[in-house]
This record gives sequence, C-alpha cells and structure tokens, in this order.
Amino acid sequence: MPTNVLSDHKCRLAKPAEKPQKLFDGHGLYLYVAPAGSKTWRVAYRLDGRQQTETLGPYPLLTLAEARERRDVLRRKLLDGENPKRPKSPKVSVTLMEASEAFWNGRKDVTPGYRNDALRGIELHLGPALGKISMAKIDRATLLAALTEMDLAGKHAYVRKMRMWVSQVFDWAVEHGHAEQNPAALIRPEKAFGKTRRKSHASLNEHQVPDLLMRLSMEQELQSVLACRLLAYTWVRTNELRLMEWTEIHGDTWRIPAGKMKRAREHIVPLSRQALQVLEKMKAKGRKSRFVFPGENSLSRPMSENAVLYLIYRIGFKGQMTGHGWRSVASTWANERGYPPDAIERQLAHAPDDKTRAAYNQAEYLPQRRAMLQDFGDWLDEIDPSRSKS
Repeated sequence: MPTNVLSDHKCRLAKPAEKPQKLFDGHGLYLYVAPAGSKTWRVAYRLDGRQQTETLGPYPLLTLAEARERRDVLRRKLLDGENPKRPKSPKVSVTLMEASEAFWNGRKDVTPGYRNDALRGIELHLGPALGKISMAKIDRATLLAALTEMDLAGKHAYVRKMRMWVSQVFDWAVEHGHAEQNPAALIRPEKAFGKTRRKSHASLNEHQVPDLLMRLSMEQELQSVLACRLLAYTWVRTNELRLMEWTEIHGDTWRIPAGKMKRAREHIVPLSRQALQVLEKMKAKGRKSRFVFPGENSLSRPMSENAVLYLIYRIGFKGQMTGHGWRSVASTWANERGYPPDAIERQLAHAPDDKTRAAYNQAEYLPQRRAMLQDFGDWLDEIDPSRSKS
C-alpha cells in the first residue's frame, strides 16, 4: 500500500525549476510545480486502458488533505465504473482581473517590482475594457481589439510586453479550468503590431573609457563609485547589482537567483580579482545589511536604482554613459578581441537565439567566462590613468 510521502511543509518549500516537477504523494496524486512557479494538484489514473490526468486545483488554495479527499472520491468513481473526467467547458467564471491577480500574486520566481509592473500594466491598459469579462468569454478578436488600441497609441514595444504578460495569465486560466484556450497565443506580434525600435543605452567607446575611470577615481570610494566599478567587472544589469546580497557570494563566484533575473534563470557570475577587491571594500564599510549595496537611508532596502546613473551625470557623462552601458563596452571589447561569442552571450545572460538548442545552461563556458572577465578587469587597470604605472 503506498505511503503518503508529501507533507504541507514539503509542498510549501517546493521551488520551481527550468523543467516541470512532479512531487508524488500516493495512489496517483502528485503536486505539479510549473517553471513559472504555480503549483497544481493532479491525479494520474487509467481509464479504458489509457493513461488519464485529472487536475484537482491549485495549491495552497487546495490543501494537501483536501487534495487527498478529492483523489479518493475520484478513485471511488472509477471503482463504480464512472468516468470522472470533468466537462470541457469551465465551471467557474473568473474575470480577467481576478485571474491576473491570482496568477501574478502567486509568482514567486520574479522580483516584486516585475510582478507589480505586470499586474499594474494589465489593470491600466486591459482592465477598463476586459477586466470584468469572464476569461472563458475573451476570444482572440476581443483581446486583439484591446491590444490594438495600445499599438495605435504608439506603444509598439509595450504592447508586445502586455501580450506576453496576459498570455501567461491565460495559460494559468486554461490550466485551472477557467478558460478553454489562450487567445493571446494566437496573436503574432510581428503581424498584429507596428514595428518597434530598440532604444540602446548610452555607452562609451574604448577611447573614452580612460577618462571615465579617471573621473571615478576623483570621487574616491563612495558606494555609488564602487557599484559602478562592479558593474564594469561583472557585466550584469544595474538592477541585478543593486539587489545583490552577501549570501549569494560563494568564494570567487556570484550566483544570482532566478527570481532576480530578467529571464527567470539563475545566472552565474565569475568574480575577477578586481571584483573581489570591490566586495572587500564594501564589507569594510561595516554597514550591517543583507544587501551588498544598501540604501542610503535604510539598511533593509537596496540602494536607489538611479544611484549609479546620478553619479555618472555628476562626473560629466550625462547622455554619454549609463550603468547599463558597461555591458555594451564589455561586449564590444570581447567581440573585437575574438572571445567565443557564446561565452560572451552567456556572461551577458542572453538566452540562445536557437530555441531548438539543448536546455539553456548558465554554467556553460564558465572557465572561458572567468578568464574573459579577469582579462577585462586587467584591461581596465591598464588603461586607468589614475593607477600607478610603475
């Protein structure tokens, strides 16, 4: 007789991975953990010689004990010769805003800021027209009409993001029996919306970098200066750096959790000698915070998202450089010196263009990436006019 192997504690601690996970309990019951972070109770059984799956409901709304009760009811129906399959049409009417709140508030694999941006965006741009409509009644034409209004207003880039956000909500609704299909998945952005121009972040060319380094040295070792230098040494995005925590640093490696990354995948950052020196200087400041770069007025919060940008403005590079611009400087430097393109892309946390490639692995090219970052740090030292050349 199967033994119940799950506990509420195990269910709560279950974390999403790149591939779906199944945590089995017994008699066909298991907790399905999606890569996006949602958790759903399912029961596997056989009917007429075929493998079937029944979705019971979302966890933790449906507790472990309740899921076991529903599993037992299903098993009794099977013993009585009944077909336990639910009707295909949704039983529960859930509106777009109700579904959006349930899905996005349940996403623990993304940052609170990203979660709020998505939910607030749906509320502002789709809420007035579609917010109170049942998910089951929103078809492709209805959704496209609402999105087209955004596109006609010139929001060509944002409407693509909105389609992506609401598509994830519809996937959740289909999974939980509130809709039969995902109409957002039937909308092709390249056909439905106007073309968008990518805005590039201001960045310097190699010949301008020495001047920036000299200006930074004149600011001594302010926290914003050290943060700016660490952006250069790690090639990460500004937001990823400001949310950096001491517990994420393991020797000469920084492991950024998936929930903090733009693409929701863990990112491994080798730390060069120069990067480790910056961390030592921040540690010596003695600010008791979980964040490496805490806020100026609150140690429980990270530094301002504009701290590095304002520093760059103050030292005379407004419109010429941003914190994000270090990524462009580094990418150009590495490509011109013949470093492996895949290693460069991995270090910049860009997903592979070829979607048929094997599962994306951030540990790929780690030795090459470590050497590349050290070479870049050494190059910055060599061209820094403030450093002694003796």
